[in-house]
Amino acid sequence: MPAPITQSAFGTVDGKEVNLYVLTNARGLVMKVTNYGTIITELHVPDRTGKLGDIVAGYDNVEGYVQKTPYFGATIGRVANRIKNGRFQLEGKTYQLAANDPPNALHGGNKGWDKVVWDVAATNDTPQGPTITFTYLSKDGEEGYPGNVTATVTYVLTNDNELKVDMQATTDKTTIVNMAHHSYWNLGGYDSGPITDHELTLHADQYTPGDPVVANGVIKPVKGTPFDFTAPKPMGKDLLAVSIKGNPAPGYDHNYVVNGEPHTLRPVARVKDPKSGRVMTLEGDQPGVMFYSGLFLDGTITGKGHVYQRYDAFCLETQKFPNSINVPAWKNEVILKPGQTYQHHMIHRFTAE
Repeated sequence: MPAPITQSAFGTVDGKEVNLYVLTNARGLVMKVTNYGTIITELHVPDRTGKLGDIVAGYDNVEGYVQKTPYFGATIGRVANRIKNGRFQLEGKTYQLAANDPPNALHGGNKGWDKVVWDVAATNDTPQGPTITFTYLSKDGEEGYPGNVTATVTYVLTNDNELKVDMQATTDKTTIVNMAHHSYWNLGGYDSGPITDHELTLHADQYTPGDPVVANGVIKPVKGTPFDFTAPKPMGKDLLAVSIKGNPAPGYDHNYVVNGEPHTLRPVARVKDPKSGRVMTLEGDQPGVMFYSGLFLDGTITGKGHVYQRYDAFCLETQKFPNSINVPAWKNEVILKPGQTYQHHMIHRFTAE
C-alpha cells in the first residue's frame, strides 16, 4: 500500500526549493501538487472500467510552469479574473494595477499567487484522506494591492473520491481578495482531444455579460441563449455562436450566477465525458463560477508530451463576480478588512457511469 503522501524535489524558483507532493487516497486515486503556485500537476481518477487516467492539463516539470502557463492548476490571487482598466478605489484612494491583460488587470497581476513559492504548513493522513496545506504572505504593495495578506490553501483527496479545496485569507489593512482554483480539466484524459462532447450542466439561470469581456454589473438570463446549460448539453453544441470581440476564437469565457444562497455550499456544475464515463460534480460557496472552454490554448504549449490545442480542456472557477470592486452592488463581496476572514470552499466529486 503506497504512503498517503510522499515528497520529492521538483526544482528551484526564485532561489527557493520547490517540491512535488503525491497524495494517494484509500481507493487508489493519485494527485500530484507542487508548492509553486499550489499547482495540481496530475490527478488520476477511474473511468467506467476502473482504469485510472490523468484528467488535468499541465507540465512534467516546474520549468514549464515558470516559462509559459495559462494558469494550469494554480491558486489565483490576490484577485482572480479581470479588474477593468486595472484600477479601483478603496477608502478614498485610487489604486493602479498592472494591465497584464490590456487594458485590464488579470488574475493578480504580472506575478500573482500562481507564480510564487508557497510554504507547506502541514501534510497529514486524516480520516477523510491525505491532506496538504499551503500558506503565503502577500506583502503590502505587492502587485499594487494594499495590506499584508496571509493566504491559506488546503487540498484534501478524500477516501470518497473527492478533491476538496479550502481557501482562507486575512489582512492587516483594508484590501480586496477574490481567490480561485484554476485546474484545466479533460475527463477523457489530458491528452484525449477536445472537450466539446463533454456534457455540462450549470446550476445557473443567469450570467454576467461583459463589455466586451469585463463584467460591468449587468446580469442577464441564460434562457434562449447559447449560455444556457441548465440542462445537460455538450460544451461544443453552441460554442461557435459565442464570440467576444478581441478574443482569438469563439468560446466560453464567462461568469455565471450560481443559483441559491451565495455563501452556502451548493451544487454548481456537473460534467460527464460520454466516452470514458467519468463524471465530475462541483459544489461551491461563492456567488459565481467562470466557465472557460480553453479557447486561448493555441498549440503553442506542450506539456506531458501533449500539444494543447484549442478546446482541449475546460475550467470551472468558483469566484466572486469579475470586476466586483468597480460595481457598487457587488463591491462589498471582495473587500476584506482587518479582523475578517475570507473563506472559499469547493468540492469536486469524481464518479463514473
